[in-house]
Amino acid sequence: MAAQAKTDFDTKRFTVNIPALEQTNQILHILFIFLPFLWALGTLPPPDALFLWAMEQILEFGLGGSSMSTHLRLLIMFIISAGTAVTSYFIPSTVGVVLFMTALGFLLSLNLSDMGFFFKHSATGHRVGTKSKALPNGLEKQFTWKECLFYIIILVLALIETSLLHHFAGFPQISKNSPQAIVGYILMILLIILWLLREIQSVCIFGIFQNPFYPKNVQTVTLFLEKQRRLMKIGVIRRILLNLVSPFAMIAFLSLDSSLQELHSVSVSIGFTRAFRMVWQNTENALLETVIISAVHLLISSTDVWWNRSLDTGIRLLLVGIMRDRLIQFISKLQFAVTVLFASWTEKKRRKSTTTLCILNIVFSPFVLVFIVFSTLLSSPLLPLFTLPLFLVGFPRPVQSWPGAVGTTACMCADTVYYYQMVPHLTTALQSAMAAGSLGLLLPGSHYLGRFQDRLIWIMILECGYTYCCINIKGLELQETSCHTAEAQRVDEVFQSAFEQEYARVCSVNEHFGNVLTPCILLPVKLYSDARNVLSGIIDSHDNLKEFKGDLIKVLVWILLQHCSRRPSMQEVIHKTENKGKESLIILPALNASPQTQSLEDTDSLNSEILDDWSDDNVFGDDPTIKKGKEEKDQLKVVPGVNLPIPGSVESQGVGDHSVGTVPENNLYKAVILGYPVVDKGKQEDVAYIPLMEFSCSHSHLLSLPEEWTSNCLPNSKMREMSSLFPEEWYQFVLKQLECFHSEENASNVLEEIAKDRVLRDFYVHAVMTCYFSLFGVDTMVPSPGHILRVYSGVLPWSLALDWLTEKPELFQLALKAFRYTLKLMIDKASLGPIEDFKELTNCLEEYETDWYIGLVSDEKWKEAVVQEKPYLFSLGYDSNMGVYTGRVLSLQELLVQVGKLNAEAVRGQWANLSWELLYATNDDEERYSIQAHPLLLRNLTVQAADPPLGYPVYSSKPLHIHLY
Repeated sequence: MAAQAKTDFDTKRFTVNIPALEQTNQILHILFIFLPFLWALGTLPPPDALFLWAMEQILEFGLGGSSMSTHLRLLIMFIISAGTAVTSYFIPSTVGVVLFMTALGFLLSLNLSDMGFFFKHSATGHRVGTKSKALPNGLEKQFTWKECLFYIIILVLALIETSLLHHFAGFPQISKNSPQAIVGYILMILLIILWLLREIQSVCIFGIFQNPFYPKNVQTVTLFLEKQRRLMKIGVIRRILLNLVSPFAMIAFLSLDSSLQELHSVSVSIGFTRAFRMVWQNTENALLETVIISAVHLLISSTDVWWNRSLDTGIRLLLVGIMRDRLIQFISKLQFAVTVLFASWTEKKRRKSTTTLCILNIVFSPFVLVFIVFSTLLSSPLLPLFTLPLFLVGFPRPVQSWPGAVGTTACMCADTVYYYQMVPHLTTALQSAMAAGSLGLLLPGSHYLGRFQDRLIWIMILECGYTYCCINIKGLELQETSCHTAEAQRVDEVFQSAFEQEYARVCSVNEHFGNVLTPCILLPVKLYSDARNVLSGIIDSHDNLKEFKGDLIKVLVWILLQHCSRRPSMQEVIHKTENKGKESLIILPALNASPQTQSLEDTDSLNSEILDDWSDDNVFGDDPTIKKGKEEKDQLKVVPGVNLPIPGSVESQGVGDHSVGTVPENNLYKAVILGYPVVDKGKQEDVAYIPLMEFSCSHSHLLSLPEEWTSNCLPNSKMREMSSLFPEEWYQFVLKQLECFHSEENASNVLEEIAKDRVLRDFYVHAVMTCYFSLFGVDTMVPSPGHILRVYSGVLPWSLALDWLTEKPELFQLALKAFRYTLKLMIDKASLGPIEDFKELTNCLEEYETDWYIGLVSDEKWKEAVVQEKPYLFSLGYDSNMGVYTGRVLSLQELLVQVGKLNAEAVRGQWANLSWELLYATNDDEERYSIQAHPLLLRNLTVQAADPPLGYPVYSSKPLHIHLY
């Protein structure tokens, strides 16, 4: 019976009607019915997005923090911040609570990860006794011990101020003459001053009126900086008021609050933990919230009002913060909705199909407002379906919008390197602009767009704190598609009207108000300016091409002499060489020696009939750089530095058998002779040999060419014919200008003796003329522009010396560099005038060597030159559409980049639509309507800026931490 009674009791206990459970049950039944519908509409969030969004909302509004740049940082900061609020609840002393919240609020608002890395590397450097060479994100330049000392001083002063005010001032009721009210007046004045100083830094005030004080129509960086000097001084004043004066004034306001007398209250712990954190984490918003609370205190002094009776100051600040954020979001979403509606009506192609939707939006505007309000309350994006005026509520998601880590994915291409070079300099310029307030109120989730020539830079703020900001920079494609060009032209129009037009009235209205882009500032950034010129009349000029052949020989002489004089092994030998009167012996075919076997010059092997596959008819076809195929790979492979026997070569010991003496076994004195018939084994005594040639100067071997470059692969008659073209005077001049013997006391005399050495001169004649023959082939006529382009691209014509040259990658690259230098010389002579003398020619070539990279855009060395920031880069190309040869010149200089602020809700809404289309509607059509150009919404550029695979930026940086001092 007892067991039966217990069972009946348990049954009644779990079957009793509880109203709250019944209501919950009914609500869940209704909600479960709509879950598939919400999922199909994209309103139901994935678990990871919902979890991260909830943490961000609680961290920002409940604990006074900021959204973080990575998910791990968000999780760690959330745990620490929540632990701070819980710990403050159990501290028994009111002074202890205030000091604890002040200290933790300040410390958690700093960039602790960067400080941790700095201390870690500093400690490691002290242990090993050396300075750390590299810190992450350039921290060795951003964070120093001086800054650490600055933070310590600020923290100590804040703790002293808090403890003294809290202990001695007392807690009188709020009134117009109380200490807290007086501090409130000061905060109101500070807010107005900071607001004015911030707005005056930008080119547009409120985004509506043109700023009359901002520099207009400036063409150079120097002039811009001179005109902006007064604004920079104002920025310094604002920085001091924002980073030093305002936080201490707000701490005074909070320390004097009577709510701190109440201990062991959850509301006090949460509210004041957030308040003391916001003072440092987001000073401008905290100042606005504090001023609102102070004004309400003064207006509503009655203690019977619910606002004063039931809420303490910390909770009031929390509620005001939430209302402030949601109000700003509502205004931005409403502006975005109106822009989409207006854009759909004004777009001629879609006006007929969207007219009905526009009318429905006007008729059912209350329901549209409900969607906007609901989206605002959830802090989720307002989703315009297919970017039409058909609005849905997107699912709540964190500020980053995308699940992957920031900066880990990008559609890398040849244009990526230009953004890679530019980002460090852009970050430095952004540091000054953000610290001065030129970019407006810095909030996580804000987006900015930069523009320079054909480059578009997308900047997103990831997190903010006390004197620091974390951003992500993306670079968009440079390819000029129709959609890209249409929106880029609109961006240029917006910026030109703001930065270049002079207005008659003092406060003119922004012509493009209502666009999602609002101009902000010009930034001086060191980057490459891209200029493309048509070379018609230069590269196809008969006189220029005729001079080209003679200049090429001179450039070859200069490059080979410079290369040999700068060899590391040669430099070592110079310091060890002593003049002992010992002469060097080498083997060199005499130019006037006649071969003892039948030479190739007596055959017709050099006719041009075999070169039909390398004619000028192919120049207008495919890019010659992709015709090389396997041949180019063979040309560029590294040949091991091993002396292997070459068929047809004569070793020095073999020569010694002909009563010339024995030559020491030294690689420097060995010679390789090609071009003679292969001799059967056992008959080497019948081989014709070339007598040894001796250097007349003991230092000549230091400038001699490598032994494998001295081979005779051309018929003697051809070599004699070409040797007459060798510039003897130029050779003597360049040799005497060498600086490799600067340590010698009689350097000039040494160079004079080397210049008189005919054997060394013959070495260079053979090497230079063989390279010259390889570059032009058998054709002795003036080269055609097509020939110039092909050889410039590394595709050489067939000749007897081609295989010999391509088997020597180093010499091949030197010959190719000489050819490219000569082309640049030809263009400069045609543009700037002729070269007067040898000295001017030398200066010109030295400038090419030090300040220029002359090659192909597709070369890896081109990218290396951009990263190394060579002052100038040049490339030759051919435009098949226009049928003209073009020259591309990149110049590294400090130029002005135009930056504007984007409507953050417009960006989030279009990204939400992109996600909905590709993940829910599976609309992956590359030509779909929602990614077509729309100048008013910048729809195509916004889609590009999304993280891959939904978007396709060509560059995306890691989170960059900027110090705002």
